Amino acid sequence: MDPLAFLAGAAAAAGACAAIPLHLRARRAERLATRLGAELEIERHAASHDPLTGLPNRRAFYLRGTALVADRGQHPLVAVVLDVDGFKQINDVFGHSAGDEVLVTTARRLSAYADGGLVARLGGDEFAGLLAGRPGRAQEQADRLAEALAAPMRLAGQIVTVSVSVGLVPVEPDAHLADAVHRADAAMYRAKGTRHRIPAAGPHLSLHQHQHLVHTTLRLGKSRDTTSPRPTTAT
Repeated sequence: MDPLAFLAGAAAAAGACAAIPLHLRARRAERLATRLGAELEIERHAASHDPLTGLPNRRAFYLRGTALVADRGQHPLVAVVLDVDGFKQINDVFGHSAGDEVLVTTARRLSAYADGGLVARLGGDEFAGLLAGRPGRAQEQADRLAEALAAPMRLAGQIVTVSVSVGLVPVEPDAHLADAVHRADAAMYRAKGTRHRIPAAGPHLSLHQHQHLVHTTLRLGKSRDTTSPRPTTAT
């Protein structure tokens, strides 16, 4: 065999063998970069989202919401603040896991109602939203949202209706989001005070029973095949 040809073949074989580890190292580095990128994305998501409901948290709401308000192409907008009526009683009666289920269900229904709008969990049982304005006065829009969120849900083996108090205000393009949220929060507390006003005791319920029904805000539905009468609720 020609010595020069032998040496050339040996060099080519050595080069091919050397290329294999380099290729494997490149693939290993690529997989590591992909994994690190995914972990960083998970950390960024966790830093900006509520771990229970998956909604943006307070910080993310104000960051994203401020940009939405400043974009005139996104208007008309309304700011929404709401909380779950009698949430402490829900935890006391059904347990904290049931309370978590109420929050998750409320978050899911609010997201569906928002139809792509920004919604967030501010903390506890309080939620906020920046939604596209809909026909009707602010109070009418708030009532429609409260009705959508108050659909019956199954909780601890029972059909339960959990009401919410909603405050909703229009947001102008040059408004500050914090001011709009503050006004919506005040409207929510006005709605809560109106709903929870204690009616005069009637012939069938004592004042104490009225207070219990109004402040508990849980209306337990009977299954359709039962003959037991439904419990009387305050209106």
